[in-house]
Amino acid sequence: MIESLHIEDLGVIRSADLALSPGLTALTGETGAGKTMVLTSLGLLLGRRAESSIVRTGAQRCLVEGAFILDPDSRAAERALEAGAELDEEVLLASRTVPASGRSRAHLGGRAVPSAVLAQVGGALVSVHGQADQLRLRSAAAQRAALDSLGGAEHRQLCRRYSQAYRERAGIARALEEWQASARSRGEEAARLRRGLEALEELDPAPGEDRELSAEADRLDHAEDLRRAATTAQTALSGDEEALGTAGGAPDVVALISEAQRALAHEAQVDPALAELAERTGRLGIEAADIAAELSSYLAGLQADPARLARVQDRRAALARACREIAGPGERIDDVDALLAWGQRAAARLAEIDGPQDGAAVLAERLAGAEEDLAVVGAELSRARRALAQRLEEDVTAELEGLHMKGSRLVVELTELDEPGPTGAEGVALALVSHPGAPALPLGRGASGGELSRIMLALEVVLAEAAVQDGAQADPQGGSARRADRTLIFDEIDAGVGGRAAREIGRRLARLARRYQVVVVTHLAQVAAWADTHMVVRKETDAEAGQEAGEPTTRTSVVVVEGGQRRRELARMLSGHEDSEAAVRHAAELLEEAGMAQSQA
Repeated sequence: MIESLHIEDLGVIRSADLALSPGLTALTGETGAGKTMVLTSLGLLLGRRAESSIVRTGAQRCLVEGAFILDPDSRAAERALEAGAELDEEVLLASRTVPASGRSRAHLGGRAVPSAVLAQVGGALVSVHGQADQLRLRSAAAQRAALDSLGGAEHRQLCRRYSQAYRERAGIARALEEWQASARSRGEEAARLRRGLEALEELDPAPGEDRELSAEADRLDHAEDLRRAATTAQTALSGDEEALGTAGGAPDVVALISEAQRALAHEAQVDPALAELAERTGRLGIEAADIAAELSSYLAGLQADPARLARVQDRRAALARACREIAGPGERIDDVDALLAWGQRAAARLAEIDGPQDGAAVLAERLAGAEEDLAVVGAELSRARRALAQRLEEDVTAELEGLHMKGSRLVVELTELDEPGPTGAEGVALALVSHPGAPALPLGRGASGGELSRIMLALEVVLAEAAVQDGAQADPQGGSARRADRTLIFDEIDAGVGGRAAREIGRRLARLARRYQVVVVTHLAQVAAWADTHMVVRKETDAEAGQEAGEPTTRTSVVVVEGGQRRRELARMLSGHEDSEAAVRHAAELLEEAGMAQSQA
C-alpha cells in the first residue's frame, strides 16, 4: 500500500503531503483544484512518462516522493532488490525528479534506477482505473485477461501450460516449414559438399603433409649448401687423429677433447678437482663423437634430386589449390590440417542433410505429437473458460443489479477459432444486454461511459473477491484478510452516474477497501461519504507570495477533513454551497447511512 506521498512544484501544487491510510480514501475538490496533479504524481512514481510541462511555472524542477509498504517476500520487493534498492523493514522509498529541461531521474530504495524499474515495481503494487482503462476494457486481450484472472492460481497454471504447448507446436511447425522451404538450397549444399569431399578423397592428404613437404623442398633446393655445411662440421669434429700436432694437418674436435681428457686423467689422482673435470671432458668427447656419427649418416642420405624436388613442388601446389577451392569462396582454409577438419565437418553436415534424424518425416511426426498435446490442453482450457464465463456472467450481473443497472446482463461470448491461437482455442468477448429482450452488444457499442464505469467496478469487485478466495486457498493457515499491500486507484469511475447508483458505487468501493487500499477521485458526495479518509484538494490565492511579481499566485494544498469540515465539503459537492443547511443535513445523512451500512457488513 501507499503510506505517504510528498509533492513539490508539480503543476499548480507548490508543496503537498498526503498520508494515505488503509481502507477507502476519497479525493475531492473543485474542478481545476489539482486533483489530476495528485494522480499525475502517482503516475510518476509508477514509471509513467514525464513531461517537463508539468513543472510548476517558475520552478526549476518538480519532485515526487512516496513510501510504499510491501511484503518483503513479494514479487515487487524481489524486483526492487534486484535493482539494488534497500528496504527499511517493510517500507520502500521511491522518488522521481522532473527538471524544467532535461531528463527525469528516478530513485528506488536509495538507488538510482531507470523509470522502467519503477513501472515494474509499481505495477505490482498499484492498479489505476480511469477513462483510459475503460477503453482498454473494450479490447479483446483485456476481456480475456479479466476472465482468466477469475480462475486463480490453478487456472493461471493451466494458461501457462497451454502457452508452452502452443510455443512448442509453433516452433516445430516453423522448423518443418523452413526445412521444406530450404529443400532446394539443401540439395545445392549437398552437391557442393559431395564435390568437395570427392576432391579431398582423391587428393588424400596426410595430417601435416604440407609442412613436411615444405621442409623437404627446402632441403632439396639447398642440398649442396647443406652438404658443405655438414661436411665441414664433420671434419672439424672427427678429422684424422694422426694429424693432431702435425704441422700440416688441422686438429679435429674429437681428437683434441680426447687429448685433453687424457692429460687431466693423468693428474687426477693428485687433485680431485681435476678428476671431476676429466670426467666432464670425457662426456664431452662422447657427445662430439655422436654428433660426428650423425652428421656422417646425414651426409649419406643427403641427395640433390631435381626430379624429387619437382614432384614435391607439384604436390605442394595441389595441396594449396585444394585449400583455396574445395571449401568454396565463403570459407578460408590456411593449411592441410584445416582442410581435413573441413572434411570432417562437411561429412557430418552431409549426413545431417541426407540422414533421417532431422528430416521432414521426423519433424512431421513431432508436429503431429505437439498438435495432439496442444489439442488436449486447449480442450481443458476451453472447458475451464466456459465454467469461468458462466460464473463471471452471474456474479457481474448480480453486481450490476446492485448498481441500478436493472435488467442489464453481462454476457461472456466464447467463439471457437479456426486455428488455436497463442492464448487459447477461442476468442473471448464481453457483451452487454442493456435490458431484457435487447441483443448482446460488445462493450464498445453496447455501453455508455457511465455504464462502462459501473461494469468495470463490478468486474473489479468480483475479481477482487475471487483473488481473496484464491489467496485463502493458497494459505489454508489463514493470514490477513486485508490485502493492504495492493492499492486500487479509481479516477472518476463514477462519471455519468448519480443518485442511488452513486451510493452503490461507494458501497462497492468500501467492500473493496476491506481487502485493498482504495483511492477514489470523485465529484459525487454519495461516493465520498463511504470513505474512511476524506481528502480535499483546495486551490488558494497566495497574495503575499505574488507581491514581488506584482500579482497574486495560486497554490494547491491537500487537507484531511473530518467532522463539520467533511460535512461542509459533502454539502458543497451536493449543492455547490458548503454553507447550505439543507445540503449539510443531507451530507450528514449520507455519512450516517454509510457508517451504519459498514458497521453491519
